[in-house]
Amino acid sequence: MGGPQKKRVLVVGAGAAGMSCAHHLAQHPEKFDVTLIEATNYCGGQAFSIAIDKDKHGASWLNQGVQGGSYIFHHTMTMFARQGFAANSVKLQVSFGKGAQFWTNVYPTKLLERHQTEIKRFVKMLSIIRWFEIIFALLPIKLLMKLFWFSYEFANTVALPMVALFLGTGNYTPDVPAIILERLCTSPTYGMWYPPDKKSIANNLPPMVVFPNFSKFYETWHQDLVSKGIKVRLSTELTQIITRGKQGVIVKTIKRSPSDKHNPSSAWAPEDPTLNSDASAKEETEHYDEIVLCCQTDTSLRLLGKTSSFLERKILSSVKFSNDITITHTDASYMRKHYEPFFNPLQAASSLDTDSRITHAKTNFNPMYFIKPYPSDLTKLEMCFDCTNYQAQFPPDIPFENHVFQTIFLNKERDGHLWTDKEIDPQKIIRKDWWHQLCHSWTHYAFVVPWVWLLQGGRKHTRFAGSWTVINAHEVAVMSGIAAAVDLGADYPQDLEKESGWALLCFRLYYLLVYGKWYRKRVDKGGKGMGEWESGLYGSLYKGPGVVEEERRMWRDEQEVEWKLRKRNWGMDEPRL
Repeated sequence: MGGPQKKRVLVVGAGAAGMSCAHHLAQHPEKFDVTLIEATNYCGGQAFSIAIDKDKHGASWLNQGVQGGSYIFHHTMTMFARQGFAANSVKLQVSFGKGAQFWTNVYPTKLLERHQTEIKRFVKMLSIIRWFEIIFALLPIKLLMKLFWFSYEFANTVALPMVALFLGTGNYTPDVPAIILERLCTSPTYGMWYPPDKKSIANNLPPMVVFPNFSKFYETWHQDLVSKGIKVRLSTELTQIITRGKQGVIVKTIKRSPSDKHNPSSAWAPEDPTLNSDASAKEETEHYDEIVLCCQTDTSLRLLGKTSSFLERKILSSVKFSNDITITHTDASYMRKHYEPFFNPLQAASSLDTDSRITHAKTNFNPMYFIKPYPSDLTKLEMCFDCTNYQAQFPPDIPFENHVFQTIFLNKERDGHLWTDKEIDPQKIIRKDWWHQLCHSWTHYAFVVPWVWLLQGGRKHTRFAGSWTVINAHEVAVMSGIAAAVDLGADYPQDLEKESGWALLCFRLYYLLVYGKWYRKRVDKGGKGMGEWESGLYGSLYKGPGVVEEERRMWRDEQEVEWKLRKRNWGMDEPRL
């Protein structure tokens, strides 16, 4: 007699969630026969890289979609380490607004000087919300601002940008629940603006990490999965789920024509009616025991079709999305017109400068993240990255005219009339990318997140994974994939369980929230102290492999490789970097 039959698992989507799920299932080849399919011709989903002109910009590649994160992203950093990659450290500088409505976390400005009374009230409000969190938790920020009598200018030029930065909540920021704003300012573990300053509201430079070349990383991970027996099928699209029952899951797929676009729609996906690619593709029927849907909820609903349950239709349809576009460009004139990319002595507020921040900013103001509220409607905004200042593969002395920027225009259907995208010089546009972006409205935390567990646990042999299950972060996507694998019978990583109490705690809380189950620890840590991979309060700061605590280490590493090649070929000495 043969051994126990392997469980045939179909993982749909090769983004962070799908790759993570497949990776952890692959640790048990005796249990699972895993197929991972992806409609595009690459792995990574929204996380990918593009080629740029190194002679002009100082780097040969640029990360799109996902660029960086926090030191609390233990699962993400461990994931990098397993494939031989590492994130780099960066201290985040922001530039919010323009002219009289400009402020930054680097030095105090006259906008903050003008709103001193409201800043003090804001800090007091945060402590009140902290004490009565259960009451204020789901209250939309726009109502919170009115409840505490904040002015229109303060609410929309100071408070909202602090949250819009976080996970790209964008033009739905007024509807974001108050608990997110409060935790960003009061949490000593993941509070980006902790502790809030009573004079300048935010005077810290949050320690963040910037991610490695995502295209290389995900391709390396792809090959690693294949070596472990995972059947990875790119340019393969799930078109419909036929049945889900006692005999398992029957689906239909098509073979897609490879495309270099990161989100191409086919004739089978009505989300974009203007595209009709692969209309003549022939559907193939396939049979699996279990399916994990690692895609957006509207896509999942379309695929489930008539097999969807009442709860699936109710919960998945409550997730809201907006259609945004990222324009990658080199138009320095656009940046000067709409943002504050340089130190502005006219807006510096010396009356609030108690520790020489203005003096330091004169030569060290290098903003990485920008927000511009639209003058005609301050509740709507535009976001932008100066990738040259932010991403670690760029040298530190590139002329501003050669910087690479990513300007993000939000919510086309509702706010497209406010966009200034036509002002960007077409000759300086490198690429345009559309995104179907999750909206972090208070409704998401009232009608979606608390109820996702009702859909999980293998009901109808189906599980759902993706950052939408809680909040739009790469770390959440990775954890969601691990959770699906664990629920199917895989093990949680033993090294993380042993060396990172913070990672285990976050996973346990995620698993409890999204699956309604408490993960029982399987590895004895051998003591009550912190693991080797953690430091800081509650071990929240990751110090293990997969991160380098040095800014622009990627650039230095690439320079060293180049000079070694030159030395070998031409006998040149290596420079000191």
